Amino acid sequence: MPLNYSKWDQLELSDDSDIEGHPNVDKKSLIRRVVWKQRDIHEKREARKHKIQSLRAQIDCNEVLLPRIKGIRDNLKNPPSSSPAPTYFSSLVDQLQTNPSRDCPPGNDSTKIEQTYDGMLLSLLKMVGEKAKEKVKEDGLLEADKEKRLTKELIVEMEMHVKQLGETIDRDRKEMEEEIHEQKKHITMDDLHEGFENKYVPPKPAPPPIPLTKSEPKKEKGKEKATTVEVLNPKAVESTTSAPVSKPDDDEAAEGLPDLTPSLDAFSKLPLGDYEKSFHFIQQHRDVYVPGASDALLVAAFTAQGEGKPKYAKQCIHQSLLLQYCEKLGPDGVGVFFKKMVSGDKRALKVFIDDVEKTYQHVVTRVKINQEEQRQGDREQIQLVPENPNVTISFNVPEGPPPDELQLEGPGTESLDVEEVRKALQFRWDVFQGFPAALQEALKAGELDGVNKVLGEMDVAEAEGIVSNLDVAGILNFAEGGIRDETGKDA
Repeated sequence: MPLNYSKWDQLELSDDSDIEGHPNVDKKSLIRRVVWKQRDIHEKREARKHKIQSLRAQIDCNEVLLPRIKGIRDNLKNPPSSSPAPTYFSSLVDQLQTNPSRDCPPGNDSTKIEQTYDGMLLSLLKMVGEKAKEKVKEDGLLEADKEKRLTKELIVEMEMHVKQLGETIDRDRKEMEEEIHEQKKHITMDDLHEGFENKYVPPKPAPPPIPLTKSEPKKEKGKEKATTVEVLNPKAVESTTSAPVSKPDDDEAAEGLPDLTPSLDAFSKLPLGDYEKSFHFIQQHRDVYVPGASDALLVAAFTAQGEGKPKYAKQCIHQSLLLQYCEKLGPDGVGVFFKKMVSGDKRALKVFIDDVEKTYQHVVTRVKINQEEQRQGDREQIQLVPENPNVTISFNVPEGPPPDELQLEGPGTESLDVEEVRKALQFRWDVFQGFPAALQEALKAGELDGVNKVLGEMDVAEAEGIVSNLDVAGILNFAEGGIRDETGKDA
């Protein structure tokens, strides 16, 4: 293949190598000739560069002035107000004299009025006005015809300057292009650029997973009062009790929950169903598609739903499931998932949208349950709690009032008064009848949990009175220990 050496034609070399001339020619003279040639090359190069800069600045300045001059010409032909054209012209000159703008071309001094755009325009208008007045004066017209003639001369002068300035811009632009073309014929140090460069650029490291924030264990806000049962030999019972077992929820709370990063926060606010925008966001923010991102969005959805922000909660669930679907589809899951969603695959869209709705309803249900549990946990309650796990609490529930003919049978009944026993049984029945229906049913069932559930729904004062009546009436077995505040103790 033939080689093309035409690019070397633009080299402009100077004779700065070792000079080898004819023996009869003075070597110093040759050196001076080479130096003059080098100086001539650099001077012409700098002069060309300066000329190009001057022409470009002149063109930029004239291109700012030309539209303004055309506007003045048009206003002279059709004055903007009812005043005649000469009056408009004079008011414009006065405005430029009294209140000029300091806007000027780059490199000019804005404090000098003649170097600003308004100063240049003022100089032109003064010259146009003087020439128009001289022509009107030379013609010797009547006063009635002077105004009309002055308007005509002003328009003619402005037309001439519009034409001349346009031609000047075209001429300067053509000359600048010729100088630039001539400049490109010669390669200089300014034209040297770095060519091919082979450097190894390591790939960006994968972003880290979403960090977990350790949450402090929740302190129980509500106080719980418990009724304890005293036994005859408490030491023997204590020896049979087992050591407390730690709750598994404490370990889960210690691990913490993932928080939203700034990128995930912006990702969660993208509109629902705009899969193309979500796809571009994932491409531009690699830290969105990392382990723990979908969990962080779910946590944000729970928080938002609890704060009364259902729209944002649904957005978080939508974006969380979007990331989960991409992860389940394998290494190229992002491309596969968004290809189906952006193309409008009806089956894929239906499956995904149904999953979003189902997950959102589950979140709504769980938030309601958590709020209800929290409200229940914040209340102060009265509960019947045995002294230790080996002690049970039972209830002597009367089946009805004492019979009319009461007979006492069995050992130890000889010394009892029948009437006193009748009064005690009647008192027990009256106390039982005074309890709410729900508590009566729980006592008849004989389940401690059921009784505690009813007591937990009551006010503290009411529950304390009921427990006291249970003890006095003999319905509660071994309840002589009374009521003790065990707030903060582990059950």
